[in-house]
Amino acid sequence: MPTTQLQQQLQDLRKQLSEQTQLSTEERTELFILSQEIELQLAEQMAAAPDANLVDGVNLAIERFESSHPTLAGTLRNILQTLANIGI
Repeated sequence: MPTTQLQQQLQDLRKQLSEQTQLSTEERTELFILSQEIELQLAEQMAAAPDANLVDGVNLAIERFESSHPTLAGTLRNILQTLANIGI
């Protein structure tokens, strides 16, 4: 169930990225790469050990976007919580 929730949250993040017109190309790329890393970790979670750098990357993204894009930061917080729930 948590992995399904995480997949939905990643889909929400992708949707927000496509709708956010105020994000720079660099910010958009950073968040796209982060979402790809989460998906990769989710796939690896099924077979191996989690990557602690991923959680750090999500935390940094939350801090970076908290004031300028609070909805995006909220989605990232949800993703972070779901990662914690599934042991990443």
